[in-house]
Amino acid sequence: MHNSLRAKLLLGIIVFSALLGASISFLGYQEFTSVLEQQYNAEAYHVAEMARSCLNPDKFDEYLSTGQTDEEYEEIQALLDDLTEAMEATFIYVARVDKSDYRTLTYIYDSVNSQSGFSRYELGYTHIGVNEAYVEDVKNIVDHGGSAMGYMYTYVSESGAHATAGLPVSDSSGEVVAILGVEVPMTILDEARMAYVYHVMIVTVVVLVLFLAVYLLFLNRSLIRPVEKITSEAKRFADTNVKSTDALAEIHQRDEIGILASSITKMEADVENYIQNLTAVTAEKERISTELSVATQIQADMLPSIFPPFPNRTEFEIYASMRPAKEVGGDFYDFFLTDEDHLGIVIADVSGKGVPAALFMVIAKTLIKNHAQNGETPAEIFTSVNDQLCENNKEGMFVTAWMGILELSSGKLTYVNAGHNPPLRKTEDGRFEYFKSPAGFVLAGLEGIPYKQHEEHLNQGDMLYLYTDGVTEAADVSERLYGEDRLQNTLNANVGLAPEELILEVQKDISVFVGEADQSDDITMLCLEFHGPNAPKVSKG
Repeated sequence: MHNSLRAKLLLGIIVFSALLGASISFLGYQEFTSVLEQQYNAEAYHVAEMARSCLNPDKFDEYLSTGQTDEEYEEIQALLDDLTEAMEATFIYVARVDKSDYRTLTYIYDSVNSQSGFSRYELGYTHIGVNEAYVEDVKNIVDHGGSAMGYMYTYVSESGAHATAGLPVSDSSGEVVAILGVEVPMTILDEARMAYVYHVMIVTVVVLVLFLAVYLLFLNRSLIRPVEKITSEAKRFADTNVKSTDALAEIHQRDEIGILASSITKMEADVENYIQNLTAVTAEKERISTELSVATQIQADMLPSIFPPFPNRTEFEIYASMRPAKEVGGDFYDFFLTDEDHLGIVIADVSGKGVPAALFMVIAKTLIKNHAQNGETPAEIFTSVNDQLCENNKEGMFVTAWMGILELSSGKLTYVNAGHNPPLRKTEDGRFEYFKSPAGFVLAGLEGIPYKQHEEHLNQGDMLYLYTDGVTEAADVSERLYGEDRLQNTLNANVGLAPEELILEVQKDISVFVGEADQSDDITMLCLEFHGPNAPKVSKG
């Protein structure tokens, strides 16, 4: 461990120092190069200004149209040649730019340094002489009489680095008739840059070696040796599970190493106590898990789960399911015959999750069914149940619920909504639509609230689909919700299925939608299909 830690620290310091030195060298290299380029570019523009002062632009058209020179032309050419040699420029040229592409040049003057190895272009020589990267600069010069927007710096492996200047040449009327270009070799750029890099590298290596020698001595005393002792003690405790009282007592540092040594000592005592308590905690957890399993089974037994529930009744077919988000949940459904001609259906969602919600659910379900069995209307049932649930509701829990009582002989549906999701209804046209009506306040929310009931008529073949918000608010890993639109589309895509098959298809679609995401809420559904009075009994299987 000792050698491994030292090697890792040494490697880390070397890498860090090398990166730091390289970064400093690179930044200095860039700045050094930039300054040299600016100096050379300024020199190129100085030469260009001197060359432009020698020209007579009013005669350019004559030279190009006739292809003939005169005495003044020869004098200017000689001046440009002398200026090229004196300023050690690679070349100075004056050319007309073809505005169709801003790359084609027709040369008027061309002075080439005798040491450059290039040949002079004669009067009227035309070729593509502008690099595509500088087309915008040439446009600015020709069209607006400006200069290059940036430094026109080029590097060619055969001739080395060059700074290029470009200026407009205007006649006596002020019209730009040509461009003047100057290329100056950057003769000392490469040598100066390499010398700079060598000096920085030498200084960096010397400083790095001295720093490593001093810093490793410091690390060995203040870090490596104490960490070795701490590691040895941690390994001993892991093997024996017996705490030591003085193994790390000689580490008196007040930095993180000292804190770590104290923490190891404290950890040994804490782990020893934890091991002693772990058995008791595990046993308690197993007891709670067993009780929750029993509670889950009790809750499941309270909901109707045998289908068909009324095998001798042909007027309707019904199916329901509830999948809790936790071991016990707060959603519930119920259906029951209040007499031979009336079927009650209920779906509800208790606020919260877990055991408290399940207990509140038991109370709400029992109260609703008891009042319904007494022959009360849905509005009377919810009004009474609301007042009873508000009594001693110190936790502030509430219930959203939808209840309907269907008269089987006529198809009349009397229903009431206490802040619950609107059901969907499939009618004769074969499509599911939301069965929306004004919703009352939630149950157990406020005492003394009257509830208003509504009536609808179900025809033979009509279907009701009830659900809790765990369906529409089911979320995928991106937290997108399943939503009312997708629920409606899924139901309409499976029109014609029996209630049980329809609910299973919705469950499958929800599972596909949420993917690997955890279920955050109870998912409860109830589906009723009305066959009408005196409907024939259909045998399955």
